[in-house]
Amino acid sequence: MPQKQKLKSWSDLKQAGNERFKTGQYGEATTLYSQAIKELEKSSKKNPEDLGILYSNRAASYLKDGNCAECVKDCNMSLDLFPFNVKSLLRRAAAYEALERYRQAYIDYKTALQIDCNIAAAHDGTNRMTKALTEADGPSWREKLPPIPTVPLSVKEKLAQQNAAKTTQQNPTPQQNPTPQQNPKPQQNPTPQQNPTPQQNPKPQQNPKPQQNPTPQQNGTKQTNKSAPSDKDKKKGQALKDEGNALVKKGEHKKAIEKYTQSLKLNPTEVTTYTNRALCYLSVKQYKDAVRDCDEALMIDGGNVKALYRRAQARKELKDVEACVQDLNSLLKVEPKNTAALKLLQEVQKK
Repeated sequence: MPQKQKLKSWSDLKQAGNERFKTGQYGEATTLYSQAIKELEKSSKKNPEDLGILYSNRAASYLKDGNCAECVKDCNMSLDLFPFNVKSLLRRAAAYEALERYRQAYIDYKTALQIDCNIAAAHDGTNRMTKALTEADGPSWREKLPPIPTVPLSVKEKLAQQNAAKTTQQNPTPQQNPTPQQNPKPQQNPTPQQNPTPQQNPKPQQNPKPQQNPTPQQNGTKQTNKSAPSDKDKKKGQALKDEGNALVKKGEHKKAIEKYTQSLKLNPTEVTTYTNRALCYLSVKQYKDAVRDCDEALMIDGGNVKALYRRAQARKELKDVEACVQDLNSLLKVEPKNTAALKLLQEVQKK
């Protein structure tokens, strides 16, 4: 009886939903979040941000179950209540991407980057959408985009204040990555991740620096013997990586490889630089080099979805079907609903 009484509180129902989510019981998590929403909506002291977080958490459960349409609806509700919530933007972007609504996904990824330019999942998502839209609509694809919302300065300032406060008083908890990045996880901490964890605080969250705090799809982080770069080298490496990203958008993959290579000399611990360079190697048909870069990325983060997928693509081109299937199966253990991996696996197995 005491347990049942306790779960009448919306916050306890939310916590119970978070626990179910952690153990992969997404259907039960959805039910508990729904109950928490009903309880909070009945409350005379409801906080819009609290309610927005509940909708965002339920959206994450829907996304994990592959129910992308409901995920979008809940993210819309969340963003109405809690404007510019980064995790809701990333979850909706991932759902739009799965639904092949690439223009809307692009807008959400770009909006998230206005809030925090260091969100790896948003950078990767923007790159994927750029490629997909270029293939679908040609060079003038940007002309067909809806307007990108302008993020108020107050949102960015609030985030900066929270980051400063976290720096002085944060007690680190186990992290899980974003992204791509693509199936966010309910939020526990005020830091958005590629697959964010269930939210406990109603404040805007900051996404970790690219691939340093892995999101849930990349929870197989391994120790490496690469020495930690200095802050100065990290900044220089990031600047070079950004230059590489800009070249990729222009289709100049060979030049981008040079920038990523220079970046890795300064910061050899940055996972996304390896996966980005691997993508370029795939584009210029240097498949063995792509495999090597993915190997490096997986030494740092053993569950990195992009590294697994790009290595599978390279191994397919190298006619190493068995290894390709192995990579795809490993990826699907992390993201069972990953449509790109499912499609590639089907193609490989037909041959």
